[in-house]
Amino acid sequence: MTVGKDVSALFPDVVNCMQTDNLELKKLVYLYLMNYAKSQPDMAIMAVNTFVKDCEDPNPLIRALAVRTMGCIRVDKITEYLCEPLRKCLKDEDPYVRKTAAVCVAKLHDINAQLVEDQGFLDTLKDLISDSNPMVVANAVAALSEIAESHPSSNLLDLNPQSINKLLTALNECTEWGQIFILDCLANYMPKDDREAQSICERVTPRLSHANSAVVLSAVKVLMKFMEMLSKDLDYYGTLLKKLAPPLVTLLSAEPELQYVALRNINLIVQKRPEILKHEMKVFFVKYNDPIYVKLEKLDIMIRLASQANIAQVLAELKEYATEVDVDFVRKAVRAIGRCAIKVEQSAERCVSTLLDLIQTKVNYVVQEAIVVIKDIFRKYPNKYESVIATLCENLDSLDEPEARAAMIWIVGEYAERIDNADELLESFLEGFHDESTQVQLQLLTAIVKLFLKKPTETQELVQQVLSLATQDSDNPDLRDRGYIYWRLLSTDPVAAKEVVLAEKPLISEETDLIEPTLLDELICYIGTLASVYHKPPSAFVEGSRGVVHKSLPPRTGSSESAESPDTAPSGVQAPEQPAVIPTQGDLLGDLLNLDLGPPVSGPPMATSSVQMGAVDLLGGGLDSLMGGGGGFAAPSAAAPATLGAPLSSGLGDLFDLTGGVGTLSGSYVAPKTVWLPAMKAKGLEISGTFSRQVGSISMDLVLTNKALQVMSDFAIQFNRNSFGLAPAAPLQVHAPLAPNQSVEISLPLNTVGSVMKMDPLNNLQVAVKNNIDVFYFSTLYPLHILFVEDGKMERQMFLATWKDIPNENEAQFQIKDCSLNADAVSSKLQGSNIFTIAKRNVEGQDMLYQSLKLTNGIWVLAELRIQPSNPSFTLSLKCRAPEVAPYVFQAYETVLKN
Repeated sequence: MTVGKDVSALFPDVVNCMQTDNLELKKLVYLYLMNYAKSQPDMAIMAVNTFVKDCEDPNPLIRALAVRTMGCIRVDKITEYLCEPLRKCLKDEDPYVRKTAAVCVAKLHDINAQLVEDQGFLDTLKDLISDSNPMVVANAVAALSEIAESHPSSNLLDLNPQSINKLLTALNECTEWGQIFILDCLANYMPKDDREAQSICERVTPRLSHANSAVVLSAVKVLMKFMEMLSKDLDYYGTLLKKLAPPLVTLLSAEPELQYVALRNINLIVQKRPEILKHEMKVFFVKYNDPIYVKLEKLDIMIRLASQANIAQVLAELKEYATEVDVDFVRKAVRAIGRCAIKVEQSAERCVSTLLDLIQTKVNYVVQEAIVVIKDIFRKYPNKYESVIATLCENLDSLDEPEARAAMIWIVGEYAERIDNADELLESFLEGFHDESTQVQLQLLTAIVKLFLKKPTETQELVQQVLSLATQDSDNPDLRDRGYIYWRLLSTDPVAAKEVVLAEKPLISEETDLIEPTLLDELICYIGTLASVYHKPPSAFVEGSRGVVHKSLPPRTGSSESAESPDTAPSGVQAPEQPAVIPTQGDLLGDLLNLDLGPPVSGPPMATSSVQMGAVDLLGGGLDSLMGGGGGFAAPSAAAPATLGAPLSSGLGDLFDLTGGVGTLSGSYVAPKTVWLPAMKAKGLEISGTFSRQVGSISMDLVLTNKALQVMSDFAIQFNRNSFGLAPAAPLQVHAPLAPNQSVEISLPLNTVGSVMKMDPLNNLQVAVKNNIDVFYFSTLYPLHILFVEDGKMERQMFLATWKDIPNENEAQFQIKDCSLNADAVSSKLQGSNIFTIAKRNVEGQDMLYQSLKLTNGIWVLAELRIQPSNPSFTLSLKCRAPEVAPYVFQAYETVLKN
């Protein structure tokens, strides 16, 4: 079996051997069982009785062996038979059996979490934290931590000062791995005040002298965390700092792999609290036989610890390293000298002279690195060390790396007035302009423009040459754009050009590679784990649902995939630069303000429309025919309005009544008119109305009735600011005066480019109507489906990506009752109101419709509608970046489906 041969055929015979009293034989049988139970689950049931019996054996070793094996047999059928024996073993009088049973609970929870909770094993585990035996305590903590990790929301390890006290007592007596479990558990506890934090630190400090490096790092993690709560004025704080240094130094005498892990952790500690190791610089000096990964890590820490007190020592070391044979290490050492100069101002002069000595060695890669760092030194200390430029210029011909060439060109351009032959030097680079890397080309362009602004008479030809090379002969957009900007600046306003190109540059800061503070604080909590070696939070490299909270990245904008599938792009209208996943917007108001307020384009050239459509197809990656005829949209006509980014509902539909086959001509559901303003409140004027959406344009359909005794005329209408920017797209036109007892029907076109303000409820609209008698005010609620636009059909892949990307707390569920339509009828009815079905699935007899819709202000709403054939109630789940709109979308669903 252990050499890979299949001996599963012997299962029944081996199971018969379980009855033996020989402990060694029993171990072998149990080993066999663990191996083959998964492939022979029916046979494994035969062994259950023996387990139950062995769990009551007088020998504690056999009891523990039985419970350990039970936990390792991952067969669902058997688990329920194991609950009773496990319960007994958790309360066994022998601590060895109890500690084994504690781990078994965690294993069982992994197979069947519900069963463990129902049987009350978790409460028993919590009781074991108070056990008299330290190993039982450690295993109980380990099991609870494991379970809590896979269920981050459950508050299993409910720690309080009493339980912490028990853990600290057990800490001194349990094995090294038990100590690690307890220390990791302590690190998750939040002391109530600084006194409690100090007392925990005092009891954890002895662990720093442990022989196992994992225990040491776990103890360091607890202390680093709790030190946050201690005041720096406390004597104890200083003592603790002193105590932390020796164990970290000791870790560096281990083998290279352990040293590397220790150094990665020390790197974090030094960034958080450099004072811990400020006197220990010497231990980070590189030994000749260190592997390269240890050398580079030590160099990094040396620079972090460099200060005025130890800079002489550090520089002497670095200069030595720069003559080593390992190229990578030498490069890093030269860079380190430059970083020291930038970090410790008093040492800058010494650093520069060290770098000059290195340049004199004429070793190619040393010279190149030195020039790169000298450029940074010039930026940190302008007008101080420019005397070295002559030496740098001597080495121009030997530079072949892009970064070094770019640095040298920057120096020549920046100090052109001090270099007599600057034009010749730059001209020498121009000869192979197109073979240079982009970095060098950009730097050369800027340097020559600087040179021209400083010495205009001598360099006119040179600047024209570089501008034409950058703009006319280059296919790099960055280079072309920069070339054109300089060209226009120089040709229109040389004074402005001077101000822009020769502006004062900000000084560079010392530490550019520090870890961002919030990430550093998070990584300090993960000292001693993989996260502290990678210098990344666990969510960046742990996949799956192991309790790591994923921090999602904001979606990239301007990616190569369009957010709209091409078969729904209406008439060549394409929103500008749709991001691939709909961007996260802070709050609803942010969403609503995200309106495209560009003025409607009233007669665009035909060409624009066709070009736009081409772009849609290329980006979307597939036309109707490929998508199985999408939504039955006709090919967009070139004459359709290319409204270049104005929202579809911006009142353009009625200016060009050209549908181009977009959407359904029947239009969305229109509610019957209701009285909005009764005559008794408006001196005889009664207004009733409704809202409708037809082919991309919204209108307010009004009936004005004069119930007064005098003629009414001079009508006008105005809307207050509202959630979606609804506003009249034209004046209210009542052509003839309204005589008593006469009514007039008017359709007022609306757009969504008005002012935005969040209303309560969201779909509230406040209206003022004026006539020759007075001004009257009323408010009404508009149904949200009038704001669902025609290009709201999302492409499938996009739908999936977006659904996953929107956090689960943004999901809302609703019930649509008393609706007797089938899935197809529902789908076509909703499509009439621009709610588009993207996919339909049948799961266990119920139809699932996946739908998308888009509001006029660009908010997308994704929906899952569950329909059971015999059940008149549907379940609607909505996901949206602005969860506030969900209830109103649900109302729209109800309104459309029930009418």
